[in-house]
Amino acid sequence: MTTLREPGSDREAWVDAGPGHDVRVDTSVEFVIPVYNEERTLARSVRRLDAYLRGHLPYPCRIVIADNASTDGTWRIAEELAAELPGVRALRLEEKGRGRALKAAWSSSTAAVVGYMDVDLSTDLTAIEPLVAPLLSGHSDLAIGTRLAKGSRVVRGPKRELISRCYNLLLRGVLSASFSDAQCGFKAIRRDVAKRLLPLVEDGDWFFDTELLVLAEEAGLRIHEVPVDWVDDPDSRVDIVSTAIDDLRGVRRLLTGLASGRIAVGRLGRPRPADPALPAQIVMFAAIGIFSTLAYLVLYLGLRLPFGPQAANLVALLMTAVANTAANRRLTFGVSARRGVVRHHVAGLAAFGVGLALTSGSLALLHAASPDPGRTAELTVLVVANAVTTLLRFGVLRRVMR
Repeated sequence: MTTLREPGSDREAWVDAGPGHDVRVDTSVEFVIPVYNEERTLARSVRRLDAYLRGHLPYPCRIVIADNASTDGTWRIAEELAAELPGVRALRLEEKGRGRALKAAWSSSTAAVVGYMDVDLSTDLTAIEPLVAPLLSGHSDLAIGTRLAKGSRVVRGPKRELISRCYNLLLRGVLSASFSDAQCGFKAIRRDVAKRLLPLVEDGDWFFDTELLVLAEEAGLRIHEVPVDWVDDPDSRVDIVSTAIDDLRGVRRLLTGLASGRIAVGRLGRPRPADPALPAQIVMFAAIGIFSTLAYLVLYLGLRLPFGPQAANLVALLMTAVANTAANRRLTFGVSARRGVVRHHVAGLAAFGVGLALTSGSLALLHAASPDPGRTAELTVLVVANAVTTLLRFGVLRRVMR
């Protein structure tokens, strides 16, 4: 145990700083706020967070503003806040990327626990103490805020809600992740754990969170989840489409890296139970997916001339989605009883709805770019969209059929 006292304060905290730490621990918790061109909101958010930490937490805390290559007045404001507020520091990076900023700040930290939150403070600040307390006590290794657990209260648009839930279902199905919310901008980790995990994290942008959590689970570390109240920032500058594409690439890289042994995490904590059925399920699901895609393309081509591309896509996708669910129910997941069949097909149709949105949206974008793109271009776009839908369907069906 290490006793920490905040300079100029009578507050004292007992902290289990973790085994093998080799640098001086001079504060209990350090929250990083990664920013890029946030001159309008930075000062207000940092002052609010600083006041809350000083007034409500029983142990010393610090704020680090990590400016990753802002081109407006963000860095100047960060320097002014660091000069004015004793509990605030500023860090400047010359390259963009939220993950890159967090990795740099956490790697140089001298706190027992390091965390981060988004500059808009979308998460209610009352969740801070439940987030960091299990880490300071040594009970857990990482802690995350979750917007998808019972007890969470979330205010955000249906588009972001749908994307978030689909993404996390994908992680559960493809990577067997057990955490509920990978992308919530509210996380903390013991610094000694971060020191061992960060060198393995390759992504420097938005996939950083997911990669860190997946590697932590592979290492057998304990992840604590805190339901949060969350109000989405309507002025968010995140490009949802490009971020989603990058995330899918990251999922593929992690899956192949872990399966091939290229990413060797090692055991840092509790053993993670293996799922012996997963490899066989993936093979069977992929085989059914290939036949489903071929059947879909044949139906689409047969229906396209009389009904047009959008109607043909709807009918072909619906027919193959129902058949796909029935085949996977029996052959992939070994479910032969009638019990649960309605729920399973409802889940399959939910995945169908997402697939319809992806394929129809892809066709609409293609025809907007080129009024007569040709059958080859149409089929190529539809195959890619169906591949993404297949990954999502696997995650959904595997979860509901357990």
